[in-house]
Amino acid sequence: MAIRPKNKEETNMLWDSTYVLVLIGAALTMLASGRVNSTYARYAKVRSVTGLTGAEAARKILESQGIYDVTIQHVSGNLTDHYDPRNHILSLSDATFGSSSVAAVGVAAHECGHAVQHNQGYTPLSFRSALVPVANIGAKLSWPLVIIGLLINGDSSMLLIQAGIILFCTVVLFQIVTLPVEFNASSRALKLLGENGILYDEELDGTKKVLSAAAMTYVASVAASLLQLLRLLMLANRKRN
Repeated sequence: MAIRPKNKEETNMLWDSTYVLVLIGAALTMLASGRVNSTYARYAKVRSVTGLTGAEAARKILESQGIYDVTIQHVSGNLTDHYDPRNHILSLSDATFGSSSVAAVGVAAHECGHAVQHNQGYTPLSFRSALVPVANIGAKLSWPLVIIGLLINGDSSMLLIQAGIILFCTVVLFQIVTLPVEFNASSRALKLLGENGILYDEELDGTKKVLSAAAMTYVASVAASLLQLLRLLMLANRKRN
């Protein structure tokens, strides 16, 4: 039985050159993740002179800023630390809550930085919080709309693709707004750790490296999303032509 040669359209379905952008984004994300994990692991072995745990350091920082309505709780996982401004809960992971390493104390202080931002009405944080529901919708619906638009023909196909791209832009905007929020939280953390005598100069250098590595994961996420957006625009242009 003769095998029918694949036409150009079928070949493109098997290999799309825009996948290169996805691979670049994935590589950037993996490099950033690997760096933060290795940096954290290094300074997780360095015990702080004061011996304060992440939870104790967090409480001391919050009280120094006159913040008494934030609940500090222990959550499972590794580096799953986060601050929820909706219910004033600061969650510290297994690696942070009870550890007195300079890495753990730095991560706890970073989350306290978000609590201080919230308490002071830091504009980028407020803007990011307002974007959350829109970005969540964009994350769920953008790609399905684009894929459906690429698979069907007719006038509605481009409308679906354009709608998907617009929704994806909300995800990119959320990630871009996240950058100043995260960098500012780290800056506040380092300052508060020094002012409150929780870490000393040498220890702060190690903590700064941990927080800088963590910040690069957000930069990598933005870069990966921008590459994805570029890919969507290229696919839309190909469909239009």
